[in-house]
Amino acid sequence: MSADWLQNLSAWLSVHPGWLALALFSTAFVESLALAGIVVPGVAILFAFAALAGQTGMPLTETLIWAGLGAISGDALSFALGRKLGGRLDSVWPLSRYPLLIAKGKSFFHKHGGKSVVIGRFVGPVRPIIPLIAGALWMPWQRFLAFNIASAVGWAPVYILPGFLVGSAMASELQPPAHFYAVVGISLAVMLGVYLILIQFQLGLGEGSRLYTWLERRMTTYDATHRFWRLYTNHRPDRGGEFPLASVMLALGASGLLLLWGQLATQTHILEPFNQLALDWFEQLRQPLLDGPAIIATLLGDPPVLIAAAVLASLTLGFRGYYAAAIHILMAATLTFTLVWLLKSTLGIARPDAVLSPPASGAFPSGHSAGITVFVTLIASFVAGESRSRSRWQSYVLLSLPLLPVALSRLYLGVHWFTDVVGGILLGLAITGSIRASYSRYDRIHLAPDVTMVVAGVLWLIFAASYVAVAWPEAQADFRPV
Repeated sequence: MSADWLQNLSAWLSVHPGWLALALFSTAFVESLALAGIVVPGVAILFAFAALAGQTGMPLTETLIWAGLGAISGDALSFALGRKLGGRLDSVWPLSRYPLLIAKGKSFFHKHGGKSVVIGRFVGPVRPIIPLIAGALWMPWQRFLAFNIASAVGWAPVYILPGFLVGSAMASELQPPAHFYAVVGISLAVMLGVYLILIQFQLGLGEGSRLYTWLERRMTTYDATHRFWRLYTNHRPDRGGEFPLASVMLALGASGLLLLWGQLATQTHILEPFNQLALDWFEQLRQPLLDGPAIIATLLGDPPVLIAAAVLASLTLGFRGYYAAAIHILMAATLTFTLVWLLKSTLGIARPDAVLSPPASGAFPSGHSAGITVFVTLIASFVAGESRSRSRWQSYVLLSLPLLPVALSRLYLGVHWFTDVVGGILLGLAITGSIRASYSRYDRIHLAPDVTMVVAGVLWLIFAASYVAVAWPEAQADFRPV
């Protein structure tokens, strides 16, 4: 497929924009088909069509939906083909021409299970064959569709937004601020670096690789300057000098996404349809029966409640001798409060005009979403650190559930835009990754329940209940819809 062919097709679509939705769907469909994604330069074509969508005024929501549906359909057809072929993948043309790729795909699927459908969508060398392998190995249809749809929700923005942003900028008469493209370039470069490193490890470039060995050597100096904690903190096992790669990648990746998301949310109008759509939907959903739980959820995410939890957790850990953990929790709380205040004050984004007495501070990012994200993900990381590697994801999923009611309550009550909540979650993940990367030098916490944990938990419940009871009358009045 030559560049001239793509230019001619783009020119034809610019004259016939009604066919652009079909072009997006078809390209994403073919790019996701087994082996076709290797031959067809789907990424380049999707970028060109996404730019054309932004330039012709096609709504971003519609662009994402058509591309996402194409990717889901392509993977579903590949899965069905794998089901039909079964164990004959190595002997059927043209699959028989790629025995190493098939073997790598099988190994990847056996290692990661259902998660490989999500991971594989973002990892170029195995993306076109993972659905095929999943079908051949008789992964249940329901399980595959759940992973397929979930991964497409994340895939569509990653592959469509850059091109759409370029096309919108070309069509707009408004010039973004001078720093816009520099910040976007930096954030994309950071995410590209994170992506490339994760690819190396996901594809089996493990502990024996040059990259991992280099990181381990860096860990020697990273870990050697903290004799104080070795002497005065409890139960510090030999960690083997393992570099906190996952935490560093989480911090860098979330920071890059936050920079990009913040630029799109505060310096452009691209995400305004999402904001208005979410606001309208939750306004229609509001009813007295749901107001009470939403107000309770949002009050439990208020700074006094989260700060009390951080102080009690730090006191408990300090009493048990985990001084480094106690200090890192206080650092996380302080960093979250400071960054949220700075961003709100600097950006000054107006809140939705949906309640009688909206908060006086700026909208972006949501402090409640950032605070609860840091709180639950730090707890999840401490608990997961004591679990087996294969079951750690369960701790992260279960302990992160309290994030949902707090974040959704801000949208339901109409005090934040959709972009504010997403920005708060990204900020919280960046802080959690940074704190965990720093803390990995120190002792591993043993979370066996004792009297101090029970007392701290009871004190926090009493404080939270008292706070909700005192703030309830004012909150009912403030959050009354206009």
